[in-house]
Amino acid sequence: MKILLVEDEERLSSFIRKGMLAEGYEVEVAYDGQIGLMLFQKDVYDMIILDVNMPHINGIELCRLIRSENETVPVLMLTALDSLADKSDGFNAGADDYLAKPFEFQELLLRVRALTRRNSSKSKQILRLADLELNLDTQTVTRAGKRIELTTREYALMEYLMLNKGKTISRVDISERVWNLNFDSNTNVIDVYISYLRKKIDKGFTPRLLHTIVGMGYVLREG
Repeated sequence: MKILLVEDEERLSSFIRKGMLAEGYEVEVAYDGQIGLMLFQKDVYDMIILDVNMPHINGIELCRLIRSENETVPVLMLTALDSLADKSDGFNAGADDYLAKPFEFQELLLRVRALTRRNSSKSKQILRLADLELNLDTQTVTRAGKRIELTTREYALMEYLMLNKGKTISRVDISERVWNLNFDSNTNVIDVYISYLRKKIDKGFTPRLLHTIVGMGYVLREG
């Protein structure tokens, strides 16, 4: 599980990272909101932990920006601002949980585990992009109301792209997150499956949603 930690207090971020690594999590750290946004847009994370008071982009605004691109990734806010109004601002920005400083690492860990469980067990969740819909419960895909039949591997790829819509996904990411394999640059299996998927979800529909970004990967977006 990969966590993005956006926290400008270096001692605290080092403490959290060290503890999470010991629990088996992979943690990437950003020391201000602008770098946090850049990392979020460049990579794929299973959870995001945000401080509120940060340089360049504060945690509230960063949470809004994250939610505009990804509606499902769990977001936990850490802050010394713990009034009801502060918490309301955080939740209204799209945060899933709010932990006031100072805190015990064990409580942070329990909340991280609870959020990831909750995110993985959400029911009747439908992901949408334009007229394309993916139902996470029934594992079905439709476009303009028409059912699209996908193989198991095609569906896994489709779900991964929908969960990260608007974000460029590299072939390495797909290999590791969908195929659960180390990327082999000598194989074109990912390109083949992208081609299969493109024919099924784009052929005969407008606008085209699955795009190739030369030298970078693939992105699911409008236009």
